[in-house]
Amino acid sequence: MVEFLSNYFRSVIALTPDDLLPSVYMCLNQLAPAYHSLELGIAETYLMKAVGQCTGRTVAQLRAAVAREGDLGTVAAHARATQRTMFQQPPLKARRVFNALKDIARMTGQASVNKKIAKIQSLFTACRNCEAKYLVRSLEGKLRIGLAEQSVLQALALAVTVTPPSPQGQLMLDASKGISPEQFKARVDANALLIKTTYCECPNYDAIIPVLLEHGVESLPKHCRLTPGVPLKPMLAHPARGVQELFDRFEGSQFTCEWKYDGERAQIHVPSTTDDGAPDYSRAAIFSRNQENNTSKYPDVLCRLPSLLKDNTRSCVLDCEVVAYDPVQKQILPFQILSTRKRKDANESDIKVQVCVFIFDLLYLNGEPLVTSPLRKRRELLSENFNYTPGEWERATHKDCTSAEEVQQELSEGVKGSCEGLMVKALEGPRSKYDIARRSHNWLKLKKDYLEGVGDTVDAVVIGGYYGKGKRAGTYGGFLLACRDDQGDEYQSLCKIGTGFTDELLQTLTAELKQHVIDAPRSYYRYDAGHIPDAWFSPALVWEVRCADLSLSPSHRAAQGLLDRDKGISLRFPRFVRSRDDKTPEQATTAQQIMQMYLNQDQVKNNTQTQQVEDDFY
Repeated sequence: MVEFLSNYFRSVIALTPDDLLPSVYMCLNQLAPAYHSLELGIAETYLMKAVGQCTGRTVAQLRAAVAREGDLGTVAAHARATQRTMFQQPPLKARRVFNALKDIARMTGQASVNKKIAKIQSLFTACRNCEAKYLVRSLEGKLRIGLAEQSVLQALALAVTVTPPSPQGQLMLDASKGISPEQFKARVDANALLIKTTYCECPNYDAIIPVLLEHGVESLPKHCRLTPGVPLKPMLAHPARGVQELFDRFEGSQFTCEWKYDGERAQIHVPSTTDDGAPDYSRAAIFSRNQENNTSKYPDVLCRLPSLLKDNTRSCVLDCEVVAYDPVQKQILPFQILSTRKRKDANESDIKVQVCVFIFDLLYLNGEPLVTSPLRKRRELLSENFNYTPGEWERATHKDCTSAEEVQQELSEGVKGSCEGLMVKALEGPRSKYDIARRSHNWLKLKKDYLEGVGDTVDAVVIGGYYGKGKRAGTYGGFLLACRDDQGDEYQSLCKIGTGFTDELLQTLTAELKQHVIDAPRSYYRYDAGHIPDAWFSPALVWEVRCADLSLSPSHRAAQGLLDRDKGISLRFPRFVRSRDDKTPEQATTAQQIMQMYLNQDQVKNNTQTQQVEDDFY
């Protein structure tokens, strides 16, 4: 797939370079960077209405067909194939389709629905062959072509290596000629690393693609750098099973233990003004771990920003945890209380849940990126350039430990302080840099409940529900959960779950899930016939789940083929922990992570040779 896509990108570079940016976005089913929050927002009913008006079918007929096929895109393609037109419209071209999709996303107001339907119809009637299927899937936001973002970046790297962009007009169609396969592979790998690293620091194709075409891949770091206002994908941690694992991982290195707060990850950006270089608080922004703009969710935090920055601090990017806080009792409150805050456009006067921001890292200061600086240096700069106020702005509590007893003591202190556990990080050397967009072994998380059973919890997607019986009648009493296979872009059944729910919680979850009921399973669901639920759901909700252990299963499909051709992996004795409103289904635990969790179990380690998964971009 990477080779097919790279050949397409090469053709675009050689013939119509202006189509490269729309092509990359459409392969990813995106319209703009995540922090722009530009989404199509088209309900399935409106799509059916648009397709029906073009093909002479009613919405009821289309809904029945979707129930049989499980995919509106396939139904639309069949309807379009039987449609006759008097005059054939000009063929669709990448830029026209991409611009039309952006126009649809920007339409607002009372008449916007009819305008969107008219725009969709103009595209749909111009579709030829299989185009209708992929157009409708794109409009649904459910384009399933089996390509994750890392594969698109790899294809782009291969394309610019074989056919380097040439602004001067001296285009070389195949630069692989005349060099050995080893040299060519090394060149591709170097370009791929450069493109991926640049994208981590500047996750904006609107900035990267023009530089790539005008200046070449080598110039990317010069023109596309970490900039306040453009959120980064955060560094994440691997779970540790016990205290001894910390010393095995950080053998011979200094490490520190930070309290792990139970809140919401926040990246705070403060740019500087262009005239005098002072902090520009009017353009300050707060982003979630998903790079979504959460600025309007925390107006109270923005008002406090001037008290945080010292006089010598002109611009910065801070990595923080926003935690619900009781200012009277001076104590941290559970995550569930934080989740009750309004998600958008909050008014400071209406806010009932107060928050405290715990700052644990500094990624950018006064015009200089700091992601490659050692953690010890970044901490020193945090002390020198910021003011801290109890209950509003606080440093993450930390201690540099040298013995297992100290780690155990700090873990106990963290738990007493209403924290989940510890984050353990290297202080010095190459392992102490900030690995953007990586789930790295250079950060380990040690939770109070990691010391028994399975090391980490699982973030699973709810894809089905089973009707409750007895006192659970009228609600869903059990659920089918799945992990995500990001290689095949599909959801694989992981377990059935029915424990960890109160009666009140089941009422709430049932009402929430009824908004996502679909007539048939999606074509990208993988499950066993023995676990067909009473109701299927579109992939929308993510739940955190704990289990006793993981086992190979002939009836579940998670990670099937990675360890055993016929068996997947399932969770034993799963228990609901909480809803993860801060995660999208695309950020659920992956099949690869499920496999690694299975292999990390002591009973498996003692009987098999485990596979080690290297840190990678997530």
